[in-house]
Amino acid sequence: MSTVASPFQWDDGIALGFFLLSWIAYAGLSDHPRRQQDSLLAVTNRYRLKWMQEMLKRDNRMMDATMVGNLLRSITFFANTTIFILLGLMGMLGYQDRLANIFAAIPFSRPTEGFMWEVKIFLLIFIFIHAFFKYTWSLRQYNYACIYIASCPQRGESVDYDSIAQRGAWLVGNAAKHFNHGLRSYYFGLGALAWFIHPMIFIAATGWVVFITHRREFRSGTLKNLAE
Repeated sequence: MSTVASPFQWDDGIALGFFLLSWIAYAGLSDHPRRQQDSLLAVTNRYRLKWMQEMLKRDNRMMDATMVGNLLRSITFFANTTIFILLGLMGMLGYQDRLANIFAAIPFSRPTEGFMWEVKIFLLIFIFIHAFFKYTWSLRQYNYACIYIASCPQRGESVDYDSIAQRGAWLVGNAAKHFNHGLRSYYFGLGALAWFIHPMIFIAATGWVVFITHRREFRSGTLKNLAE
């Protein structure tokens, strides 16, 4: 195995700072009200409003319940997967030498042991804990949406149907927003894996994640198709 590098070098600090700044800045800019109007989430929110409006016209709402059920299963899958990822990351703390040898065999890698190994693992643990909270909050809101849909009045009653549809659309839209944040955490978590190889590769991977995420949320073919 190669000679172990010093615990924390200047480029490690730059790489970690760039990663955190990129994540925070991207989250702030993409969730800004003005910027968010052009996002894939904003476009699909219009379809969610249309969904709620059509739901209120139907006497039989089994299709709507099935739709929410499918969304719940998808989010539950990611929440469960996140738990397994966290368990695996905690297990990595006890297999430092064996895993360090694996990463050391990768070209351009910088050997990692001791304090730096724990810093990198705990960064990933933090990222996936953040993702878990986002997924579970999204899951709870879709559960609330099930209750909301079941409580909606039938057509013909003297109520404000537009207001009911808007509240329902906001609820499922906010659930989708937090699910999207959970996925974003996954993307940045994948970028953080590059830190085990080299800080400069970590910086490049972070930039790549920002580029891909921005492209999918604001420049994708799916967005153009739905916005027409």
